[in-house]
Amino acid sequence: MKLNSTFLPRFFWLAALIISTSGLRAEEHATFPVGEFIFTRPVKWEWVESTSKMRKAQLKVTDAASKASADVAFYYFGTNGAGGVQANVDRWLGQFAEPKDQINAKVEHTTVGKTKLTYVQAEGTYNSGMPGGAVTPMPDYALVGAILESDQGNVYVRMTGPKAFVRSAVVDFKKMIEDGPKKD
Repeated sequence: MKLNSTFLPRFFWLAALIISTSGLRAEEHATFPVGEFIFTRPVKWEWVESTSKMRKAQLKVTDAASKASADVAFYYFGTNGAGGVQANVDRWLGQFAEPKDQINAKVEHTTVGKTKLTYVQAEGTYNSGMPGGAVTPMPDYALVGAILESDQGNVYVRMTGPKAFVRSAVVDFKKMIEDGPKKD
């Protein structure tokens, strides 16, 4: 088969274009909005189909051996939704079976740009499930949460999973959270 001399350059140009844009497609949805904030999904974290209409985005973090994983859920209810910061901190800490003084509870307030952030951390037996519904006790679990305050409605982000694994993912979690607010 004899190839036309113009075919090969066009073929290689088209192949190069397809290859270069395929990388863009993989990262096309690496950023996503929740409320007024734009978050960047860490490269090794996976998208998950949301299990609740209340969740605006959901991610899964898996270790290299695929033996442990944590779920990351993003919530946004608009203005006046889901109560204030302290009510949500108390709700999250109340999801543990043990009393607050036994779950290594930590609450940290900080500011990134003009955005007030509240981080929440706890470890123990996490009661997974909807408030007021059936719960599944998850021993040796941890929660790392962030509340980003906004006049347009707060954004709530919560990571839960096995204690040791969640600890190993805290740095990536906080980077994702702190890169979300506008830095002006």
